[in-house]
Amino acid sequence: MSDAPPLHSFDAVVVGAGAAGLFCAAQAGQRGLKVLLLDHADKIAEKIRISGGGRCNFTNRELDPRAPHKHFLGENANFCRSALARYTPADFLALVGKHGIPFHEKHKGQLFGDRSADDFIRMLLAECAGGGVTHWQPCRVASVANEDGGYLLQTSRGAVRTRALVIATGGLSIPKIGATDFGYRIAQQFGLRIAPLRPALVPLTFDGAAWAPFAGLAGLALPVRIETGDKKQRMAFDEDLLFTHRGLSGPAVLQISSYWRESTPIRIDLAPGVDIAQALLQAKGRSRKLIANELAAWVPSRLADAWVQQDPAWQRPVAEASDKALLQLAERLSRWELVPTGSEGYRKAEVTAGGVDTRELSSQTMEAKQRPGLYFIGEVVDVTGWLGGYNFQWAWASGHACAQALASLEKPLGLPAGPVAL
Repeated sequence: MSDAPPLHSFDAVVVGAGAAGLFCAAQAGQRGLKVLLLDHADKIAEKIRISGGGRCNFTNRELDPRAPHKHFLGENANFCRSALARYTPADFLALVGKHGIPFHEKHKGQLFGDRSADDFIRMLLAECAGGGVTHWQPCRVASVANEDGGYLLQTSRGAVRTRALVIATGGLSIPKIGATDFGYRIAQQFGLRIAPLRPALVPLTFDGAAWAPFAGLAGLALPVRIETGDKKQRMAFDEDLLFTHRGLSGPAVLQISSYWRESTPIRIDLAPGVDIAQALLQAKGRSRKLIANELAAWVPSRLADAWVQQDPAWQRPVAEASDKALLQLAERLSRWELVPTGSEGYRKAEVTAGGVDTRELSSQTMEAKQRPGLYFIGEVVDVTGWLGGYNFQWAWASGHACAQALASLEKPLGLPAGPVAL
């Protein structure tokens, strides 16, 4: 009798038990495939657990699959059109309703669970159980190789042979909860191109000395209009801004960070919808208040106080200020231009932009065009959504598209259902 470890066989192996991997495994299992889901992390779906402030912003009602470029970026933003059209926010909402999970809309179509992100993790695990999915976690993959028309994985729980291998390992974001470059290494091993990687949906930072006048505003939030890019490629968002000790965060900055490039400026209107110049000039003729006190009608008083410290001409009653000084102040407030020195990096990035080049994949199936049986789904692909549930919907949609493709595969390996000796 051989002492060799057992060889396990499955119709499909999904590596990565996050949003895309859990959903794909469940969908494939419910379509009759024998599926193995594995992940190296000790805890399951930590990124789901911490998302949306712990409540999971699981999709967005405003997503338009006919125009994915409105809410997604990548070298080919239209790549995700097919998958998003075939599995929509309404489809996922039906699943949420089936499991009785209460939810609410926050704003701009963003849907959150009423209780906890754990509701969604339990839902996905229940769906996997409904599909008879085998789940190994923690389980590390030491190597992956082509073999006899399929793939052979050497794992910490034994060798695994499969007809189809699905990489759903996410990006580099938030390494403290288990993010690695495994998915990119597998893509490169099999000759697939990788679009340049960078942190996205991430706070921006500034030089310490230059930021010193604003560091004391840490914790202050206000609605702004923020933009970056030139006239041809300008991107703008109306969202809340948050000051931090090292720079800027909040939804406005997380959104713009996906479009910002190093050494380029961002521009911020700190009082959107207000004609500050006209308001200050009118105040000059009727008010004896300090300029900072007048500004406090349109921006938070802490910001107004910090702002006027930048120029002695602004540290006086509005009635004593020159028109030129007031107009310069208004211009700075309505078009604050500054160049970030960097970002908080993958440590605080919600997602990783870039990834497996979409030219390498079928938009219908997520399968590598030159590597039959090898699939990539979710964040590891060069598809990045806006803040607000779009990345989760891409996880559900790409996982669903992949599962549909897996269900149509023939099963030529002919291996026994259980483990056999090598």
